[in-house]
Amino acid sequence: MTNEKVGAAASGPFCVPAEQLQLQDLRGLGKARLEALATAGIRTVADLLMDVPVSYRDTSLVMPIADLSEGQTACVAGTLVQIRARYIGKLSIVQGFVRDDTGGLGLVWFNQPWTGKQLRKGDQLLLYGQVTRYKDTLSLQQPTRVMHRGILPVYRRIEGVPNKVREDCVKQALNGVSIICPETLPEALLRRHRLMGLPDALRVAHAPDNDEQLRAARRRFAFENLTLYQAAIRLLRGSAEQGIPMPVPDSFAQTFWRLFPFAPTGAQVNALHTIANDLSSATQMRRLLQGDVGSGKTAVALGAAMLAAQAGWQTALMAPTEILARQHLQSAQTVLGPAGISVGLLLGDMRAAERRNALDAIASGAWQVVIGTHALISKSVQYNRLGLVITDEQHRFGVRQRALLGEGREGLSPHVLVMSATPIPRTLAMVVYGDLDITILHEMPKGRHPVRTLIVPPIKRDDLYAFVRQRVQAGEQAYVVCPLLEDSEESDANSAKGVFSELEAGALRGLNLGLAYGSQTSQEKEQSLRDFREGRTHVLVATTVVEVGVDNPNATIMVIEGADRFGLSQLHQLRGRVGRGTKESWCFLLGDPNERLKTLCSSNDGFVIAEKDLQLRGPGDFLGTRQHGHFAPDALGISDMRLIEETRACVRDLATKPVLAQEWAMVQQAAMARYSRAVEEIAMY
Repeated sequence: MTNEKVGAAASGPFCVPAEQLQLQDLRGLGKARLEALATAGIRTVADLLMDVPVSYRDTSLVMPIADLSEGQTACVAGTLVQIRARYIGKLSIVQGFVRDDTGGLGLVWFNQPWTGKQLRKGDQLLLYGQVTRYKDTLSLQQPTRVMHRGILPVYRRIEGVPNKVREDCVKQALNGVSIICPETLPEALLRRHRLMGLPDALRVAHAPDNDEQLRAARRRFAFENLTLYQAAIRLLRGSAEQGIPMPVPDSFAQTFWRLFPFAPTGAQVNALHTIANDLSSATQMRRLLQGDVGSGKTAVALGAAMLAAQAGWQTALMAPTEILARQHLQSAQTVLGPAGISVGLLLGDMRAAERRNALDAIASGAWQVVIGTHALISKSVQYNRLGLVITDEQHRFGVRQRALLGEGREGLSPHVLVMSATPIPRTLAMVVYGDLDITILHEMPKGRHPVRTLIVPPIKRDDLYAFVRQRVQAGEQAYVVCPLLEDSEESDANSAKGVFSELEAGALRGLNLGLAYGSQTSQEKEQSLRDFREGRTHVLVATTVVEVGVDNPNATIMVIEGADRFGLSQLHQLRGRVGRGTKESWCFLLGDPNERLKTLCSSNDGFVIAEKDLQLRGPGDFLGTRQHGHFAPDALGISDMRLIEETRACVRDLATKPVLAQEWAMVQQAAMARYSRAVEEIAMY
């Protein structure tokens, strides 16, 4: 039906064939709103329809007030018997009280002063919200007024595009959905896996009639997202390459671990054994070494580098920052130097003469282990016998970026080991790291004390910094991390520069304070961090620039200003900067208690925290891919292990069974159209 009419055809002065419909043809979208949609990644009508709701409000069932309990989300109907507004400083609070035949319920809105003007005593209200306890009264917090009954879509917020306008545009576009969003999966695949067709799934997603329909539509989106994403990963990875077999001496592991002043954990021993088996194979290793902060990933990686060097091959270790690269250099020289292995450093901002010497040492093979940043993949670098590529904090490098170092020469491909200190749930890892085998370090070295984590309300801030002064005077050091660099009229969050000035003149007067932030020159930043590591600075005030790779065993205190503004995984990463020595360490979370902060206080296990972070944020935010669109956050199926296994098997069959070659071609085309950029640019928080 190629002449299907949509848009304003039903109620406006013009008709546009579905295949020609553009966003500007939809009623209600002017230039400013079109620009806002484009900024959010919605540039076509198909983008609009594919950006399905993130959640739903079920207003089809009205709950009696007497049956409500704290923590549930509900729709209630009743008469407004009280409404009043007040201010506490800049905070506006509107409180009300509603009654039905079974009882009464409080209402509370924060920072919505207009609500008090819109409502009048005696109004008959239908309200939807979460039941909480406010000042010992069971209440609906931030409830929304319901004008329609049913299962109502909730879209991600787009600044400058009111929800009502967006909903109307979606309704217009749905008239031509079968033309605008044609099926992307093969019909035979849909039948085999009992999947709803795409046009029908989109109709249901935007306007569901019942829960059963909605579950079927969500399964369709989850299956498609997982299948196409894994297909894109598989295509970017390519087929298994012929690797460089490296002989492993029988006594290698014992010889290597004797280079350390401490005994390895069982997890480290097992990980190095697995990697050694990979390196001895004729197939290229592609392995992720994942472990919590302080679990000993670098030691395992250096073992792999030593094995490669003894076999006559070079290793390139790529770090995301110069700071981390220099720390790896120091570790490698300490461990590998006594074994007679030469180590060198290549950075992007080296002086010309220093860079020439480095390039010569790499090309001649004088350096057996080369450590650096993105400079390692520049065209001017010629390796001698590159046999192993290691990338640290690998989520900061795209699939293609890390593949550049692993490109084969003379038919052989260097082995690839990638490391990440960002714990993520196993289900998520199976999707995100679809091009890698996974090894997890699940033990911490002996002697490490768990970091004591406490929420500190702003009213106790002075007491906290008095404690920091006390510990610093006892010879320890502290971090103070702030959410902003400079004060802003748009935010009341404390800034690094503001806190630095305040502490220097007040609570920490007389102590040596340092300041580090991302927009400093690399020399300034390195000097600030070096002064802190070497003890010349007692307290380092910083932005999240210290989140990765800053190692100071004497730092025992982490203060996070405005902690309620940070994500859970990022808070855990920041906490990992302390507790790296043998002294008791603390992490103080300055801010109002919330679920994220309470979770952090209850566990030091990064994988437990990652699971909770995934629940709180959804995979779209967790992966940093929501800006790419199409990653339906609540429908991705990332917590459904059975669906992940089903889609992995589906992709494997499509790629390997000749009878499915035609279906595989269609899936490949859809996968690269949707996810090629997202796979390369993916970044986890």
